Amino acid sequence: MRKYGSTSREQLTDAVFTIAGTKGLDAASIREVAAAAEVSIGAVQHHFTSKDELYAFAFEQLTARVRARMGDIDPDAPLADRLTTALSQLLPLDAEREHEARVMVSFAARAATSDTLAEIQRRTLSGIRRELEEQLAAADLPNPSTRAALLLAAVDGLALDAVSAGIYSPDDLTAALSLQVRSLVTRN
Repeated sequence: MRKYGSTSREQLTDAVFTIAGTKGLDAASIREVAAAAEVSIGAVQHHFTSKDELYAFAFEQLTARVRARMGDIDPDAPLADRLTTALSQLLPLDAEREHEARVMVSFAARAATSDTLAEIQRRTLSGIRRELEEQLAAADLPNPSTRAALLLAAVDGLALDAVSAGIYSPDDLTAALSLQVRSLVTRN
């Protein structure tokens, strides 16, 4: 077991992600997180005063990681390519993003009953939607707010169905996202 000083909040967050991605967020108790991180319960409590605080920190870390990748796109690429590249970061197209999508779904479900997680979810989705809307408005497309909402809803639904029901392959997800983006960046 590691001592308090050698355990970071990020290591504990990784343990939350591991548990939530395989067993769901409800299984990520302080005891289970400590066991997964190979630390004592006291080490977890040294960094987080409650499970809710641990979950909030973990959710913030996850959304920051995904948002960083979403922002790492070529600003000179055509609009459809920029949007597809950014939004594909939310889809389970490889092992890393599949794990993240499973954890995101766990946090989203918990956000329905947690004001703290709901606020993180609201802030994250609002930020993504605002950035999509800005890109669409800059292209002088009509109804950029509605188009942004449709794009975000499509990606959300695809990701949920892919990780909860396994009905879409990465190729299916990529094709659906590409078609949705192209249809919404066409002036009509």
